[in-house]
Amino acid sequence: METKAIIALGIFLITYAGIISEKIHRTLIAMLGGIMMVVFGVIDQKTAIHHIDFNTIGLLVGMMIIVSITAQTGVFGYIAIWAAKKVKGNPIRLLFVLGLITALASAFLDNVTTVLLIVPVTLSITSQLKVNPTPYLITQIFASNIGGTATMIGDPPNIMIGSAVKELTFLAFMNNLTFISFVILLVSLVIFTLIYRKKLKTTPDLINELLNKDERNEIKDAKLLKKCFFVIAVTIGGFFLHQFIHIETATIALFGAFLLLLMTGDKYLDRTLEKVEWTILFFFIGLFVIVGGLVETGLIAMVAKKAMALTGGEVKMTTLLILWMSAIVSAFVDNIPFVATMIPMIKEMGSIGITNLEPLWWSLSLGACLGGNGTLIGASANLVVAGLAAKQGHHISFMKYLIVGFPVMIISIILSTIYIYVRYLM
Repeated sequence: METKAIIALGIFLITYAGIISEKIHRTLIAMLGGIMMVVFGVIDQKTAIHHIDFNTIGLLVGMMIIVSITAQTGVFGYIAIWAAKKVKGNPIRLLFVLGLITALASAFLDNVTTVLLIVPVTLSITSQLKVNPTPYLITQIFASNIGGTATMIGDPPNIMIGSAVKELTFLAFMNNLTFISFVILLVSLVIFTLIYRKKLKTTPDLINELLNKDERNEIKDAKLLKKCFFVIAVTIGGFFLHQFIHIETATIALFGAFLLLLMTGDKYLDRTLEKVEWTILFFFIGLFVIVGGLVETGLIAMVAKKAMALTGGEVKMTTLLILWMSAIVSAFVDNIPFVATMIPMIKEMGSIGITNLEPLWWSLSLGACLGGNGTLIGASANLVVAGLAAKQGHHISFMKYLIVGFPVMIISIILSTIYIYVRYLM
């Protein structure tokens, strides 16, 4: 192995260990790892910049801006109270319907953003009903990751895959992943309803108190909400059409974001840009550079060849290996760095033998997105929910989550295996 390859591997492993340990913020670790790739001469600065996927960065920035402004209208509080009234305040039905809302929102918003908006409202409603919020929060973790699997813009791994593979359009993601995501969502919600049904009890007086609330009071700015709905419709319409109009998803998202800022005036500009999750964006940038170092030194190609040797280059075995490996690894390691490493490896497999890579991409997406449900550290949304709950005095322990989450995650991967095999491999 060449000296540069050894250095690149060392930087990658140290960075990964730092991310897993959570002793230092993962953004600092990723950025320092990326900079070290340049400092130690593994790749030069021009090559490093070339490996940063600006379509992913631009898409995330655009959607963050749109969601940040929309959140200020109070529409998410309105939806939650409206939903609670529709199920007549029944705690068990509320678990199911809030899960559906979380999944639907996560399909079109980043799932971290979704839980940031839904969880505070959930804690408020469960507090009013005096029921334990933990079952609702665990269900919403699952729903956010499952809903995010359904579209190209719902979960960072899908954004990364869609940006890296031009043939996998917004419509392609919906055609290939929405159905199975919906099936997995329904199965998961039924399981959680059965698990928690005896724990979710309240009194008629508390239910009546909730039902007497007027959800319209949650809307803080109706004019702003109309503008947000218009821009969201234009943006999502652009995502559907981008393969026909040949405009990248990042450009569409950024157009929507700055159109909304133009429509809302200067007063929202500084406040909104401050709320962009810059730590997430720099985390991505650092990872792209680190993986670029692995690509340039040939390490990714070497791993791809070994994986091909393990499966004999046979599409069925390779596809199922990627699905299950992605799921198990993503349960214990943040799925973003894992997917960043897998994308060039799968591309390399295409250049050395496998002609149809499509089943491999869908396996990577399903495995990485759904596998994140396996443990409390498997995806960013999981940690965000746990953090919000802890602030309100509701501790979700690693083991408490693992006992419920890991088996349900395995069921989702079994369903994915059946789907992948029947649709692509028979």
